[in-house]
Order: sequence, then structure tokens, then C-alpha cells
Amino acid sequence: MGIEGVGARVARKEDKRFITGAGRYVDDMVVPGMKHAAFVRSPHAHAQIKKIDVKKAQGMPGVIGVLTGKELKADGIGNIICGWMIHSKDGSPMKMGAWSPLAFDRVRYVGDAVVIVVAETKGQARDAAEAVEITYKELKAVVDASRAMDKGAPQIHPEADNNLIFDWDIGNADDTAAAFEKAAHVVKMDIINNRLVPNAMEPRAALGHYDKAEDHYTCWTTSQNPHVARLVMSAFYNVAPENKLRVIAPDVGGGFGSKIYIYPEEIVCLWASKKTGVPVKWVADRTESFLTDAHGRDHHTHAEMAFDKDHKILGLKVETKANLGAYMSLFSSATPTYLYATLLSGQYNIPAIHANVKAIYTNTAPVDAYRGAGRPEATFVMERMMETAARQFGVSPAELRRKNFVTSFPHQTPVIMCYDAGDYAASLDAAMKASDYAGFAKRKAAAAKKGLLRGIGMSCYIEACGIAPSAAVGSLGAGVGLWESAEVRVNAVGTIEVLTGSHSHGQGHETTFAQLVNERFGVPLDSVSIVHGDTDKVQMGMGTYGSRSGAVGMSAIVKALDKVEAKAKKIAAHLLEADESDIVIENGALKVAGTDKNVPWFQMALAAYTAHNLPGGMEPGLKETAFYDPSNFTFPAGCYICEVEVDPETGMTEIVQFVAADDFGNIINPMIVEGQVHGGLAQGIGQALLEGAHYDDSGQLLTASYMDYTMPRAGDLPSFKVSTSNTPCPGNPLGIKGCGEAGAIGSPPAVINAITDAIGSNDLAMPATPSAVWAAIRATKH
Repeated sequence: MGIEGVGARVARKEDKRFITGAGRYVDDMVVPGMKHAAFVRSPHAHAQIKKIDVKKAQGMPGVIGVLTGKELKADGIGNIICGWMIHSKDGSPMKMGAWSPLAFDRVRYVGDAVVIVVAETKGQARDAAEAVEITYKELKAVVDASRAMDKGAPQIHPEADNNLIFDWDIGNADDTAAAFEKAAHVVKMDIINNRLVPNAMEPRAALGHYDKAEDHYTCWTTSQNPHVARLVMSAFYNVAPENKLRVIAPDVGGGFGSKIYIYPEEIVCLWASKKTGVPVKWVADRTESFLTDAHGRDHHTHAEMAFDKDHKILGLKVETKANLGAYMSLFSSATPTYLYATLLSGQYNIPAIHANVKAIYTNTAPVDAYRGAGRPEATFVMERMMETAARQFGVSPAELRRKNFVTSFPHQTPVIMCYDAGDYAASLDAAMKASDYAGFAKRKAAAAKKGLLRGIGMSCYIEACGIAPSAAVGSLGAGVGLWESAEVRVNAVGTIEVLTGSHSHGQGHETTFAQLVNERFGVPLDSVSIVHGDTDKVQMGMGTYGSRSGAVGMSAIVKALDKVEAKAKKIAAHLLEADESDIVIENGALKVAGTDKNVPWFQMALAAYTAHNLPGGMEPGLKETAFYDPSNFTFPAGCYICEVEVDPETGMTEIVQFVAADDFGNIINPMIVEGQVHGGLAQGIGQALLEGAHYDDSGQLLTASYMDYTMPRAGDLPSFKVSTSNTPCPGNPLGIKGCGEAGAIGSPPAVINAITDAIGSNDLAMPATPSAVWAAIRATKH
């Protein structure tokens, strides 16, 4: 391990520009002649558009263009699509309703875009947007997935009878029924996973520029996967041919999944630029983000778990209604199916599982993957069930889990996944030790003397990261491959550029990817540049989501580094008149093993480009590319223990201790991993205690600002105790599993398990606000 190499706690290279305000975001981009856009959005959750009058708006100061959905359709711009096909259990394909980037006949949620106004300034665009007159015929709306299929509920899309998108099964119903027939105990629960708003620091933004002279389009956008954005905008939305469209995602201030998707605004700004003849920039305000960013979670689940007399799990039945909102977003169909139900085995050896998922339209913002994407929902079901079962049986929650852990690998679950490696007991033991689990009773008694209720809760999560392989996900309905690409360029002076299809929006790629190069070649981190986010610079790649940057993105880099190393050793062997097999790379030099003969890295690189003295037949230069398609998912896992104190008079909950023990496989930079865990824990605790998107019955979002939607603050969080154990992943060359989502996946059930333990009531849904906890305490007393 080098000072700056793999395993070193290296400070992030990119932080200097961020903390000094030198980051460059879409809103910082200025193009000559650029104008500003505002969108006119529906104030109704469900309505017919009867008339749009833009004359007054067109005559207002500074206005350049006012464009509608009818014009957009006339120009052949396509509907927004969902990129993962799911078939119902009867074999019928999912019912994808039409989503026009600008609504022209009907609006289906508050915030649906109807008109774009382009003007000289942002203020003029907003003023003119308010002057657009739209006549609506308001229709009945439905916001609750449980009621959207009821008789008399409004029909949101003609394609989907009873608002049912698909009715999907996984597992074996007969085997599961047989398991329940021989059960000694059955635990049943109804579980709600609350709807969340992603709330990245940087709101979404887009700048579209059509260059008439070159007949070429450029889109600057807040995207986690610019190549996918270019592909979809070209192939499906007909905005521009792929070879005439450049997509740039510069610095992006957080995404959490919400910036994977292609939204109406990118499409419309590009189209509007061609229509008006000027570059068009749009930047969301915070309420627009609340209304229109893809929301997360929103599951209603009934679960039943069967146990034998010795408390071994025999089977699991799960029925989930997933609210997908008014339209199907890009990966919305995969989230409650292959990213959720395939993880319902948790860390446990469950012989039989059957899950049914009904995906349903409502008059709410579209719902898609949000940090963890299906895995938090599955973990919440499993870990609330396990804790509840332990209480019903009167046994230790830790020992009930331990008794049912998978202990032999590889382990094939009944729901597709094959776990490759793990040691779940090691994480459990580490968390119990760090939390002084055995001493809890003494702390509980001490809290009681102060009039406080103290509780402890546990969560043992598993997730699947680095979704793969492409052939497998293709057979399950994915519309794209899930490989990654890399290019490594060694320049003539020995500096190195790594061009990656992974996109960094807070993960620290500029540091960790450079550490990988340092480990291999011994060159300083400052001599390594990481290039990403620009489809004209970087070859096709699939982007960043699902904790894939390490396991998939870095594996592609490793493959390219292998090729560079092989050529570099050939050149060095030739220069040193040695056998290629004797060449080793150490401390920035290529050496003949066991001797003092060496050639510095930069000198070898210069030789590659001067080409005065290369092995016979060798091409000049030193640049290699690679594509990496994983053979399997990776499976991070861990154990989280939360300890709380609840004030019974107010319902206020304080997290007094939170322990996270994770297994991420091999780790490149422990400091960055800890930061990722801290961030995930903050988001998971936010969901458990504070956050929740609420619509009224008419479809108005009641939590459309920070005044109404409570984000976690520093004072809501304890000082986390985090640790890692390591069972390397056998499926990729680095042994990496992924760490970006774990905190958000494992923490919500730990928090709710702790609170319910404290108050002696299991009837508590997220968010466990003071009023909700207070009411649960009162209900328990009566």
C-alpha cells in the first residue's frame, strides 16, 4: 500500500474547488446569446386542457418565444419512456401511459409542464409565464395507490385499466404456501414505506444550445449519466441525431438517483433553442424541485413470515402496492421489482419466498429510484418483521437473526439472487460490541430514572450493487447494458488521463480513481487527471447509480491499466535490454527485478511517443481502452444498531447512539467510504424521523418547501460509530462491493425498531415525528 495508493486515507482532490466556490455547475454556464426559460405548470393534479392563450405573454417585455405541446408534437418530439420492460404474471407487458414533455391534452399531476416561455431574463420569463392563460376542465384525482384501483377511481391513462401498470410475481407460490402449512408460528405485518423527495443541494438545470451553422446541439445538464441521456434523447425523443448531440454534465451537486432520468426540461430546452434561435437555460427553483423531481419509495406492503417451532424461517409472503405516480419514469418499473423483491431474502436462509407487486398510477409526481432504490424498501420489510418476530417469540432479536443467517456461500436465494460472499455474523458481532449491546438494560434503567423511555433496535441489511451482467438484465427487461468503459491515456511526459463513463457527483472519483493509478504505476496523484461527464470527450459509458462506480467503473479502469502496463513493460524491457517478464514497476520507475537498472516512468512514456527506439512492429503511443461487464451483482451487507431516548410527555426522540458495521469488500479510501456511510445514515434517519411527502385528496403537494418538508439537521444526528469488515467480492478484479447506498438502506428499520422498543408499541409508521410517537404512546396506555 502506497502513501497515496489503494487503502490510504487521502483527502479528496476535488474538495479544494468546491469549498472555495470554484465548482462549475450548469447554472454557472454562460453561452453567447443565452436566454432564460420558465415553465408554465399545471396547478391541477388532473385536468383536461381546453385552451391555451399565449398572445398576452408573447407581447410582454423581453419575450422571445412562447411554445406549447402542440408545436412540440408537430415537430416530432417523442414521449418520455420507461427503459425497463416488466411483464405482468399473465405475460402482458406493462401499461406505459403517454408522457409528453409538454402536456397538450391532459395534465396528470401538479407541476406537469404545459408551456415554455423564453425571454431575455429569468424575471421576464417568469412574468410572461404568469401571463399565459390556460383553461382547464378539472377532473377527479387520486393520490393513494391503495385507492387508485377502487371502483369509481379516476382513470389516469387510457392504456392502464384501473390504473394498474403491472401485476408482477416472483418466487414460488406453491412452495411458499406449503411452508406456511407446516409453520408453528406466523408473523404478519402491514408496512408503509413513506414517499420522499430527494432534495439534492443543486436543483435540476438544463442549458440547450442549437448551433445552426454546424447543425449541432449541446445540452448542459445535471445528469448522473450523460451518455444515457444522449442515447435516449436521440433514439426515443427525436431531439437530435446522436452524432449531432453533445451532452455535458459538469459538476453536479448531488443526485441520489433523482438525476439519472431524462426529464421534460432537457428535451424542451434543446427543442426550444432550435425553435427560437437562441441558447435556452432553465434552472429549477426549490419548489419546482419538490413538485417535479422524481420522488422515492411510497410502498404499501402486507408481509407474512412463517417459522418452525425452533424459530427457523420457513417461508415469506409479500404483497406490495407501489405508487409510481402520474407517469413511468426511466427506471421506475425496475425499482419495486428487480431492485426490491429480489432482496426480500435479506441475510437469511429462507427456503420459500413469494412476492407480488402491483405498480399503480396516481395523480402525483413520478416515483423512481432514490438512494438505495428498492433495497431500503426490502430491508425495511425484512428487518421490521424480524424484530417483531423476536418480540412475539420472547427471544433476543440478535440471536433470532443469527440463527437464520446464510452461512455458506455461494448461496442461491428463491428470488434470483446468488450471494457470492459474506460473513454476516462478523458484522453482527462488531456492531453488538461497539454498541455495548449487553449493557443496554443498565442504560435503560438509568434513563427511566430521568423519566425517559430508552430503546434499542437492530437492522441487518443486504443490498445488491453494480447491477449486472448485461445479458442477464437484458433478459429481465432492461433497455440498456450495464457495463462500464474506461480509457487510460499516458501522455508523452508521463502524466495520465483517465476517461471514465462513470460520473462523479459527490462520490470522490477524482481521488479514488487516481489512487488506483498511483497504486499501479507509482505516479503522484497530481499527475493523474480524471475526465468524465462529457459525451464528446469520453467514450460511451453508463454513468453512476446503484453503487456501481467502484465495482464496475474502476474494474473497467483496471482492465485498461492492465493493457497500459503490458505495453509499458515491453518498452522498458527493450530500453533496458532485459526480458519483459523481469520488469517490475515501483515508485514511478520500471525496473529490472533484482538489479538497479531502471527507466523512470516519464522516460518510458517519452520513448513511446518519440518512437525512436521501440520494439519491432510496435505502434507509437501509450493509450488503451476497456469495457467491463460484471459477472454478477456485488452484495454489501452489515448490521446497524440504534439506541434512542424518547420523552413520553412530548414524543421527542433523541438518537443517543448509532453504530454501523459494514462489509464493503476491499476499500480504496476509508475516509471517503466513511463519508458515504455518514451521508447515507443521515438520509435514512431523515426518512425514519422527519421526512415525508404528503398530498391532499385533490392532489396538491402539502410539503412543497423546506417550511413543510423536514430535512435532518446536524442536531438531529448523533456522532456515528462506523466500522468495516472485509469479505472481498470474488466477482470483480478489485474485490469491491460498493458503499454509496448502505447507510440509507440499513438505518430506517434500526431507528423504528429502537423507538418501538422504547415505547412498547409496534404500531408506528415513518416518519416517527414527535406527534406520531406521542400518539403511539397514548394508544399503548389505553
